[in-house]
Amino acid sequence: QVQLVESGGGLVQAGGSLRVSCVASGRTFTTSIVGWFRQAPGKEREFVAAIRWTRVGVYYIDYAESVKGRFTISRDNAKNTVYLQMNSLKPEDTAVYYCAAGSTVSYSDMTRYSFWGQGTQVTVSS
Repeated sequence: QVQLVESGGGLVQAGGSLRVSCVASGRTFTTSIVGWFRQAPGKEREFVAAIRWTRVGVYYIDYAESVKGRFTISRDNAKNTVYLQMNSLKPEDTAVYYCAAGSTVSYSDMTRYSFWGQGTQVTVSS
C-alpha cells in the first residue's frame, strides 16, 4: 500500500499563490506517477496535473488546459514529495485538491490511479 498526505491548502486572494504538497509513504516503489485532481462543490472531480517518471530518471508532465502557464508540478525524489505550485490563482480554482498515485500512463483518468490522499482545501477569494 501507499499512503498519501496532502498539505499546504488555505485561503488566498485572487492573483495570489499557494503551494500544496503530497507526501508519499509505504510501497512507493510500486508507483511511477502522481497526479493532482480537484473537486469543487457540486462539480465532478477533475484532472489538474500529473508527473510521471521512469527508472532512468526521465520525467513526463501534463497539465489541464485551465491551469497551463499558472500551475507547476514538481517532484522531490529524496523526500517522496510532489508539489503543485499554483500562481495567478482565480476564484474558479477553489476546490479540494487531491493527490493520487499509481503506475498508469493515462494521466488524466482518475480511475487508473490506485492510491488517493484525503485532500486539502484551497479557497481563492475574489
